[in-house]
Amino acid sequence: MIHKIKTTAIALFLGVCAIGQEVEYTEYDLDNGLHVILHQDNTAPVVTVGVMYHVGAKDEEAGRSGFAHFFEHLLFEGTENIERGKWFDIVAANGGSNNANTTQDRTYYYETFPSNNLELGLWMESERMLHPVINEIGVETQNEVVKEEKRSRIDNAPYGKIIYSTGINKYVFDKHPYKNSVIGTMEDLDAAELEEFRAFFDKYYGPNNATLVVAGDIEIEETKEMIENYFAEIPKGNEVERVSIEEEPIAETITATEYDSNIQIPAKLFVYRTPSMVEKDAYVLDMISSILTDGRSSRMYKKMVDEEKTALQVLAFPRSQEDYGTYVMGALALGETPLGTLASSMDEEIEKLQNELISEKEYEKLQNKFENRFVNSNSSIQGIASSLATYNVLYGDTDLINKEIDIYRDITREDIKRVANEYLNENQRLELDYLPESEKE
Repeated sequence: MIHKIKTTAIALFLGVCAIGQEVEYTEYDLDNGLHVILHQDNTAPVVTVGVMYHVGAKDEEAGRSGFAHFFEHLLFEGTENIERGKWFDIVAANGGSNNANTTQDRTYYYETFPSNNLELGLWMESERMLHPVINEIGVETQNEVVKEEKRSRIDNAPYGKIIYSTGINKYVFDKHPYKNSVIGTMEDLDAAELEEFRAFFDKYYGPNNATLVVAGDIEIEETKEMIENYFAEIPKGNEVERVSIEEEPIAETITATEYDSNIQIPAKLFVYRTPSMVEKDAYVLDMISSILTDGRSSRMYKKMVDEEKTALQVLAFPRSQEDYGTYVMGALALGETPLGTLASSMDEEIEKLQNELISEKEYEKLQNKFENRFVNSNSSIQGIASSLATYNVLYGDTDLINKEIDIYRDITREDIKRVANEYLNENQRLELDYLPESEKE
């Protein structure tokens, strides 16, 4: 979603956390089930208030795709005490910024304010949870917003069906709702009745399906009192039944072709279904992706772009998710290079990982890269707030904000070779030709 209000004053304060320092936090539950995580950092007068709801695209009913993403927009419409269309005005008038985003697994809303407006942030998020106005005019307005977002990001954007997986997941998943896109279909949203939207809210947006994070220039006990005042009386919702659908392993190569009217340069993609984000092998695959395609020094870039000059660019999208992930790797053809040539080059690099240990030097470089990435993810108050919520909601372990780097440190060269052999095989993947619309017969 593009909802953003930016102020120069806030931007100056975002990178305030001491690099590499352990993130201290306090967490507890309210009686209504709301999980609360507090992180105090008084370095600069800025605070982020975030709420992550454990609902995403995978929780939608058949024929009603796109509801979770739709609510990402709809819950900015207004509340019983915030006039329709005034949410962003209130945030901006108080020196803040806000945004929200949705994945297959969760939806996250947040505001960042000067810390003297902490109470305002808490009130606004409690209003969103307790008093949202869900009516026809709001649904109709946001329906048009979502349609335009789909047109701009997917339908009319080069390689949009790759970036947003609408041209990928439908082949990789058979039964699991990950086969549907996060943005859903406009037909499903158009067909939905107002009461269906209200029922979706009642089912998933209660305090017992949410984690509230407050990070920044706060005092813990004072913040606890404010949270008690604004959230404690919100009624607990029904227990949410989690999606529990197992996919059969991919046992033979899936081949498919997708066309895109926005491109002239074809691409060859390999897509693998990968384990849950909590599994160690998902972390290993993250490292494998870095080895193969991350930057100009990656193996596929050096070979296919620099040496062979068969690819204009190489690409990868390792997507970790709660139930299953996907690993998308590929290349854009340079000139008249056949897509089969790109496929052969990619397979050669995969086979090297399967047959040879990476060098000690490459391994050390890899570890340094992930160390830097980990530190940078915790270098701003907004980043810390998001990480705390994510680790709690999707991993069930808030302390991964401090410990996750140890998982990467424990990955060995032998692990990389093993995982390449276990997951990156020809019979376990989708092979996708992504072509310009002009090549369609």
